Amino acid sequence: MATSSLVRSPVSQSPVTAARRLLAVVVANPFGTAVSLGLAYLAWTLGGRIVDWAFVEATWVASSRAECSPDGACWAFIVNRLPQFAFGFYPEAERWRAWIVLLAPPLLLALAMAPDFKGRRKVLIGGFCLYPVAAFVMLSGGVLGLQPVASDKWGGLLLTMVVGIGAFVFSFPIAILLALGRTSQLPAVRLLATGFIEFWRGMPLIAILFMSVIMLPLFLPPGVEFPRLTLAMTGITLYSAAYLAEVARGGLQAVGRGQSEAANALGFGFWATQGYIIMPQALRAVLPGIVNSAISLLKDTTYVMVVGLFDLLNIVTAALSDPNWLGLATEGYVFVGLVFWSLCFGLSQVSARLERDSERAHSRAPSGERKPQ
Repeated sequence: MATSSLVRSPVSQSPVTAARRLLAVVVANPFGTAVSLGLAYLAWTLGGRIVDWAFVEATWVASSRAECSPDGACWAFIVNRLPQFAFGFYPEAERWRAWIVLLAPPLLLALAMAPDFKGRRKVLIGGFCLYPVAAFVMLSGGVLGLQPVASDKWGGLLLTMVVGIGAFVFSFPIAILLALGRTSQLPAVRLLATGFIEFWRGMPLIAILFMSVIMLPLFLPPGVEFPRLTLAMTGITLYSAAYLAEVARGGLQAVGRGQSEAANALGFGFWATQGYIIMPQALRAVLPGIVNSAISLLKDTTYVMVVGLFDLLNIVTAALSDPNWLGLATEGYVFVGLVFWSLCFGLSQVSARLERDSERAHSRAPSGERKPQ
């Protein structure tokens, strides 16, 4: 038998054949075809209207709502208020400091996404660990010749970034200790860690913020006061630590007991075993859960509005009451949603890159190291 008879040469389908196959699919699954056509029509109709509203008929330059087109979005509201949405009430002459604080996280994420950058983990861990302290010094001033600026002047996206990153960084070591405590063999330590975690996990974040900012100062000695931002960050940090502790505990349970036994046989102490052997494997196993907690915490920063802090959402909401820009809630909340989506999407992409790097390094390890016993 000739070889050519066994191999079909690629022949382009005729229009009649393609039409018959399409008709067969429609007849075989009429409901799915109807749903697909309906969704396609809906996407085409809504997509066209959204494009017209957001771009074609939109107004980008105006001094008030009256100058905007009634058929399109009034993005001039966002353009005119963008400095306030970014920095809150931070003094204009000192906003160069706020720019540094605001641009540092995106630059770190962009550096971490570089394809051939080998020090990705060190830059991410070191940069974000130092970020809260450096941001506080830069924004507060009073040192290094910087003009002092009270924390009640911070706001907008700047406040969202500081609260989100700061609370996550400060809560992470607390979460590690809580996870180790909950898996400890000592009953007292395990009971205390479990009680702490369950207490904070069972409290709504709004209640935590209310108690930390409104109720706690009532029990402090006379003359002892803390800024609302400090009190709010303390409550959010403890709240986040409880959830992160459960994520870390899941990672600890994923590491085989043979790792600890091997470390003990080599003479490693408890902290050396956890720091060099167990915890790196545990955190690598639950990296998606850690990033998910970071994303949730970033979105939870909007709750600070209940204690009078003007984060991005609250400052946009307050700007909507300006008589010159009434009736622009859609534009304002679309802007807030796009900003939060961009931040969360960036975090998810960095997480995916770190996971790929971890899997690549894991696959290069000797077979005896890939599957701990």
